[in-house]
Amino acid sequence: MGVMSEPALAPRNAFHGVIAVWAVSLVAAIVLGILLPEEVRVQWLLLAFGGALLLSFAVQLAYGRAQGFIVRVAASVIGALVLMGLVSAVFGLSALVPAL
Repeated sequence: MGVMSEPALAPRNAFHGVIAVWAVSLVAAIVLGILLPEEVRVQWLLLAFGGALLLSFAVQLAYGRAQGFIVRVAASVIGALVLMGLVSAVFGLSALVPAL
């Protein structure tokens, strides 16, 4: 009998990292929106977005595949930008509504 070789394993799904960056940015935007006053919220959201950018690079570099790297990082960053923008818009609109 011949020697059996091990089957090649399927690579991990790289878009789990994209979704993880989206989740972190969404949680960060909500926490910052709740905890910070309106005057400094935008500055902290910009810092959080910079953190999401760095996190997306770190996650995709840790994945270890060069193929599709730019697409995955772009999807992470654009998704984080859209989510943080939507959360920021909700907090901005809620600031216009008078408190009851």
